[in-house]
Amino acid sequence: MEFELRPWLEEFIRRVTAAFPGRVVCIGLQGSRGRGEAGPDSDIDMAVVLDRLDMADVERYRQTVEALPRRELLCGFLSGRGELERWEPGDLFQFYYDTAPVLGDLEFLRGKFSPGDVERAVRKGVCDLYHGCVHNQIYERDGALLAGLYKGAVFTLQAKLWLETGEFVKKHRDLLERLAGEDRAVLTRALALKEGEMPDLEQDSDLLFHWAGESIRG
Repeated sequence: MEFELRPWLEEFIRRVTAAFPGRVVCIGLQGSRGRGEAGPDSDIDMAVVLDRLDMADVERYRQTVEALPRRELLCGFLSGRGELERWEPGDLFQFYYDTAPVLGDLEFLRGKFSPGDVERAVRKGVCDLYHGCVHNQIYERDGALLAGLYKGAVFTLQAKLWLETGEFVKKHRDLLERLAGEDRAVLTRALALKEGEMPDLEQDSDLLFHWAGESIRG
């Protein structure tokens, strides 16, 4: 039987709001399902923000979602509002734009990150990718690890475009149409690897290494 997301979301919202009456600030859908690019077995990446959060709430949430259908697909983020408002701003940028609210909203996060915060997030992203690529090439030589690095590069490309244009392009296929040069080449490989193409350890490492190095120096 084909999985239908809408009834599942309605049941998720019903259970969470019943478990935390009057305390839910936002429930949002993230990842490929939030972008409308999911396959049938993609994770259901849910973000839940409560008015506050303690370990008793964490346990209550765990029990609340335990009996959901397709529980094995559920992952995501649970936080109190106060902690989220003081989150590392570069990460908050990604969280804000990657979350599609289905109950409540995240407008209280507007103004919590600046272009300077996003620029630092991009720099950290390309530095981490540069280091990860070199480390993998020397020590691991692991295609799955390399594919994971390419997955991480997608957010950096989204953030770079936001800095250049002020627009956050959520869907990866739409993002591809907005990019050129090595940015486009990196995203092309990231999408191919996501769709199951086997990585070429030498060529894919060389592309990612060169792109990250140029981004650092640039």
